[in-house]
Amino acid sequence: MRVAGWNNGSPGRTGAGYGIRIVRNDRDRYLQKVWDSVVIELEGDETVTINLSQSFWRGCIELRSARIGKWMIERGLAPWPKGSPPELELEPITDREFRLRCI
Repeated sequence: MRVAGWNNGSPGRTGAGYGIRIVRNDRDRYLQKVWDSVVIELEGDETVTINLSQSFWRGCIELRSARIGKWMIERGLAPWPKGSPPELELEPITDREFRLRCI
């Protein structure tokens, strides 16, 4: 599925304030409300576990992680010009596990 980079408006160089935004239809198709968290394998790097809060299911459809932010910074994907976040691919691997990669 295609996802977009996300930031909170004041992200830091450490990666804090970054994450990825998932379209609601993809969230509902690929993620399950019974999951407390998901594991994301970062292309060419490590894995990160991200907790899924109740607000994720109510409308805040971002997976927020300083490690994802650092990964984007290291690849020159962040910071980005206002209104032009990078597009990424989030590939389902198994239940609760996904692979994030550059397009």
